[in-house]
Amino acid sequence: MPSPRTAKQQVDAYIAAAPRPARPMLRALRRIIRSCAPDATEKLSYGMPYYHYQGRLTYFAAFTRHVSLYVMGRSKLRFADEMRRYQTSASTLRFPFGTEIPVRLVTKLVRARVQENGAASLAKRRR
Repeated sequence: MPSPRTAKQQVDAYIAAAPRPARPMLRALRRIIRSCAPDATEKLSYGMPYYHYQGRLTYFAAFTRHVSLYVMGRSKLRFADEMRRYQTSASTLRFPFGTEIPVRLVTKLVRARVQENGAASLAKRRR
């Protein structure tokens, strides 16, 4: 019986199965997230790549004409002005195929969420 695929292999397969124009964008999002949260657990959740670090960190996904990043927590309020250009809902940023991923913005969002999750985890332990 074949062994189950690792989470990394599942995310690799997700990216490989995405529309061709989405792949470099998904790889960029993955690279940014992993560089900002090297201790985050990578897996699939709801059929999308998902990152967990002391709680939900972020998701990303490919669609027919764009890729999306799902922003969690208070960072979406903190960086609301910068997100507005890409925002389609309170928690979803949409990047049409062929556009550059806003590295600085994504970096800020992920780092802020890492800090937020860390603080929440510490507060829970202190109770």
